[in-house]
Amino acid sequence: MRMIRKRMQTVLIIVMLLISILVGRLVQIQLISTESFSKNSVNLIEESVRQRTQEMVVDDGRGKFVDRHGKSLTSLTHNRLVLFPFLNKMDWPIERVATIVDVSTVELVTKLKDATSPIVLNKELSLSQLKEINSLQVPGVFGVPLKDNRPVPASEHIIGLVRQSKEKIKKQYHDKLKSGELKITTPIGITGMQKSFDEFLLPEQESKLLYHVDRLGGPMFGIDVKYTGTANPFYPVNVKTTLDLSIQERVESLLDRYGLKQGGVVLLDIESNSVLAMASRPKIDQKNPYEEKNKGLQNRMLTPQVPGSIFKIITAAAALEENQLRSNLTYNCDTSIYGNLLKEDERKGQLSFKDSFAQSCNTTFAQLAKQLTRENPDVLNEYADRLGVIAPVGWTGDVFHFDHFTQFQEASGTVWKGDANKLVPNAISQTAIGQLDVKLTPLAVVNMMATIARGGEKKQVKMVEELQYKNHASLYTFHSQHLQGEQISKKTAHELQDLLRSVVESDKGTGQRFQTLPYTVAGKSGTAEIDIDKNIVNKWFAGYFPAEKPKYALVVVDLNTKSAISSTNSLFYDIVKEVYALDNQ
Repeated sequence: MRMIRKRMQTVLIIVMLLISILVGRLVQIQLISTESFSKNSVNLIEESVRQRTQEMVVDDGRGKFVDRHGKSLTSLTHNRLVLFPFLNKMDWPIERVATIVDVSTVELVTKLKDATSPIVLNKELSLSQLKEINSLQVPGVFGVPLKDNRPVPASEHIIGLVRQSKEKIKKQYHDKLKSGELKITTPIGITGMQKSFDEFLLPEQESKLLYHVDRLGGPMFGIDVKYTGTANPFYPVNVKTTLDLSIQERVESLLDRYGLKQGGVVLLDIESNSVLAMASRPKIDQKNPYEEKNKGLQNRMLTPQVPGSIFKIITAAAALEENQLRSNLTYNCDTSIYGNLLKEDERKGQLSFKDSFAQSCNTTFAQLAKQLTRENPDVLNEYADRLGVIAPVGWTGDVFHFDHFTQFQEASGTVWKGDANKLVPNAISQTAIGQLDVKLTPLAVVNMMATIARGGEKKQVKMVEELQYKNHASLYTFHSQHLQGEQISKKTAHELQDLLRSVVESDKGTGQRFQTLPYTVAGKSGTAEIDIDKNIVNKWFAGYFPAEKPKYALVVVDLNTKSAISSTNSLFYDIVKEVYALDNQ
């Protein structure tokens, strides 16, 4: 008897323990962890509601990137007709709706047939059509401006990607996840400015049209469709960039037309030193951006590249400012930088310094660099710094609680990898013409052109003008800032301007093709040898226009190409024409 009682007590204790565990679990689910259940931070309330609702997302709630005129770079808004499935079970003025949107009733009936979620008529409606549809006040029939993400954002490399990432969101936004402000599935910025500005762009709440359904899909509480969305008039913010969507789209179109495989374009507004257009190739594989074989994720315009003769601008600046030039002195341009006689079709004869620059004679600049480095082995590095092509040139500063906030994710350039080569004549000669260890980002090169055009004044490059509240009021303005460090004198800048004009104006200049453009151009070509055996080069042209009153700076670079088939000059030519056409509309 005692044994039986003991067993019953044991069973009772086990049952009580199981009941206690079950009650505890219910308490956790119903009261404690309702908005952040399990290690995946699942919002049980939202998931419960989701099971018994049908919804149409009108806006994902994430902040937008817009161009300087307020046009969205990351999304497109389409006026659409939205129809809810329960219309199948009621009488509604289908003929009237069909007439307003100019489609047949058969098409509307077909679309609604067997629908289990709201359907969208894929036809653009006018504002007057939206107004007329909504004035009918038919439950389940709405004219709605729907925000759709662009398949490829304008300037995709600089804008960047948004993706779901459980690991990154846990690491970056642990507190927001815990408080329920964000979900584990909330997409976040993982590259480009989407990453840099992510904290400003995070959504508070999606905007939706929704209604409750029973297990058969019928309306649970009548046919009242509700709108849910953030009531905050200020967030999420917009990032107002300096890009011009019209120019950006034309640049992208030209790159596609010429089939540029690697390289890209940067166009600057010289006065504000802000980016009007930036495009990089190859394109990003939007579906599999991180695949090993896909090299499109890298923004070539922010990555150091071998510049070739573009670097002669730095050598020329050093020679001018250090008084290494003598009047009436000419240079033997029939020989290579090593003193060897060139092939007959490559010989240029005895040239002055100015003609050497216009025709891009390597020997002249190799000789000048060796003269300069005898007195100061760091001279080329110093003038590269004065012209702002070594350190990052993008806007950086303190923004709210962000110290040293940067708009760009760019790399630094190099002139020398070590000190040993600064004393080797052949290494000095190669460096003087932009070979050996020299690497510069196209952004830094175009900024150098803007610096020269302004008379030597160095500025940081801006891509973002301001952060705007949702109502378009300003939250933060990114004011123009100067680049730190010494700069070239105004006299040297004006002499460089004259040299850059000679490249185009001279009958034998490497940029003479641009003489026929509607804007006068000053600039410099560059050909960097990458693989001599395979004749692989980097082809550059960088300059500014109009030359007499500079307004734009532009760089075009075709990387790892064969010199004979490069489209660099054609792209530069056509972009200047497009900009002129837009300016004169």
